Amino acid sequence: MPLLLIPLALVALALLWALLIPVGLIQRYRYGKARRRALGWAVGLGAALSLLSLSLFFLGAWVSGHWVADAPLYAGAGLCAGLLLGAFGLALTRFEDLPKGLYYTPNRWLALGLTALIAARLGYGLWQGLHAWSAQAPDSWLPRQGGLFAVGGVLLGYYVLYTLGVRRRLRRHLRLREAAANTGDRR
Repeated sequence: MPLLLIPLALVALALLWALLIPVGLIQRYRYGKARRRALGWAVGLGAALSLLSLSLFFLGAWVSGHWVADAPLYAGAGLCAGLLLGAFGLALTRFEDLPKGLYYTPNRWLALGLTALIAARLGYGLWQGLHAWSAQAPDSWLPRQGGLFAVGGVLLGYYVLYTLGVRRRLRRHLRLREAAANTGDRR
């Protein structure tokens, strides 16, 4: 009898996962368009972890290139597109230099577009999985997964450049605040 609970638990976990994906996407969009305060330690940690993620991503693409056709090429093309998108996102971001700190609000349409890109890739991956399951040759789907690396490259490229841009803007904000404080002390 307890062995029958294992498949039921797996089905329940799969259903829970399917129900939580839309909730996660909605939360991702809500956070992606929210006004935030740029904290030095958080922005620095985000930049460092983004660069680490990028190096691990390319290592994974290189290793996966053995099974997935042109995985590093797709990853590089996605990264270039993501870097351009990150520069565009920085140009559209509203920065507020306040005495309490630097606040920024990312563009809501860009946040929606990135969330839609994630949702579309998840949907396409599920569709591919269903067709691979019903196909005669189930191993034929793996070499065609380069698009996954392209989407990953777009997202990582965007967040790396965006985080580095916010970090640069925060440093400039802190320098200007320090200069204003030094000139105020001399009077």
